Amino acid sequence: MTVWHWVRHGPTHETSFVGWRDVPADLSDGAALVRLDAALPRPALLVSSDLVRASATADRLAAGRDRLDPVPGIREFDFGDWDGLHFTEVAERDPALSRRYWESPGDVAPPQGESWNTAAARVATFVDATNAAHPEAHVIAVAHFGVILTQVQRAAGCSAAEALSHRIEPLSVTRLVHEAGRWRVEAINHRP
Repeated sequence: MTVWHWVRHGPTHETSFVGWRDVPADLSDGAALVRLDAALPRPALLVSSDLVRASATADRLAAGRDRLDPVPGIREFDFGDWDGLHFTEVAERDPALSRRYWESPGDVAPPQGESWNTAAARVATFVDATNAAHPEAHVIAVAHFGVILTQVQRAAGCSAAEALSHRIEPLSVTRLVHEAGRWRVEAINHRP
């Protein structure tokens, strides 16, 4: 049984699309980080996206855990030309496309970006390899909103649109279990 503890990185305070743009997390809430650290298992493997907001958050959780190298495969979605734009700017610029992107996630992609299905496959490749290499581990993966939701979709067996209905707050934990080839959801968006 591999237990995944998906942690969303600390807040960025951005009000625009943030995909592969490398913006830092605000990790000034020491009490929240102490609570999060205490809620996560030891021993555990600790991995993060290679984007600084996730890797810096993981660094704050590293004590007493086996810290693996940051992984590009669990980066946030690549929002392409939308990265850095406010949601209203995207809606004005690409009204039909942006509406389809949120209402019918799947193969719809931003200009020069990736679709839900492409991102989900990218993340699943890393998760499957980790499950095979560590079939009895607790894995703490510090990642991003979209990344975590692709795995909620997978574990819950729901549609991408249903997965998008969940909130994933900064510094929250989503716990998913892989056992005997099956997934189950134990917690989504838990705030310690």
